[in-house]
Amino acid sequence: MHHAILGPGGVGGMVGACLAKNGHAVTMVVRPEAVDQYPRQLKLESTFGNFTVPIERTARVPPCDVLWIAVKATQLESALRSIPSADVTGAMVPLLNGIDHVALLRSRYGAERVFPGTIAGETERVAPAHVIHRSPFERLNLIASTRGRLETTFEQLRKMGFAGEFIENEATLLWGKLVLLAPLALATSAAGATKGEIFGNPPWRGEIEACVREACAVATAEGAKVDPDAGLIFLRSLPDGMKSSMQKDVEQGKPPELDAIGGPILRGGARHGIPVPITRKLVEMVENRARSA
Repeated sequence: MHHAILGPGGVGGMVGACLAKNGHAVTMVVRPEAVDQYPRQLKLESTFGNFTVPIERTARVPPCDVLWIAVKATQLESALRSIPSADVTGAMVPLLNGIDHVALLRSRYGAERVFPGTIAGETERVAPAHVIHRSPFERLNLIASTRGRLETTFEQLRKMGFAGEFIENEATLLWGKLVLLAPLALATSAAGATKGEIFGNPPWRGEIEACVREACAVATAEGAKVDPDAGLIFLRSLPDGMKSSMQKDVEQGKPPELDAIGGPILRGGARHGIPVPITRKLVEMVENRARSA
């Protein structure tokens, strides 16, 4: 299969490298001014193994079976300018954080082309075409309607070390990640602390636990099946030294994905009459830290 990756950062590089390692043709879609300098090989350092694989690069989406969209939510609008609707020949699989990007993509490219997924792990691009995967896991979930076209590919990734599954309910797919990501990202970014430091500090531990319960209440009202107690068990199991990508963005002076990650909980809470005071407080704290940075 031919896969194109829009967003050659940590997530896009991780997915692209692992697909190429399994024999798929992979094209990285990069900014026009960066095409000539972008390496023809993609290097991955991972808990799944270290390797370098050949890839193609282009400034325009090529004909492909699957277009994986792995840009940050703050970069989506500008990235979509490189994708005229006529250029999309295969399935579009967005792996962005949040909820609202799915409706945006479907409004522009058609519901029949957009098949959402989620990915979780700690990956970082340290140089063009050089990605480090730091977490001992990488979890990729896809909407069940992609099973026919991506099941073989999914099995190949599982054999490399990926976890994940095909999920029937779209709300569960998207909110199932967000109810974990938002509390972790907001708390670590607000405190400027690692996951272990958050859970080792009783006041901060109380904040993240309350945020999980607020997020799950909204997710349930949105039709998702989520379990706050199971979510907290999972968050406690994460490596103590883990940092969220939002936290890294704030530290580096980059705009954090606050609207994509915190926004759905705030807007959903207002829509369903569910109080979310801890989420709102954490969002405001991250806004202040980002402004200072």
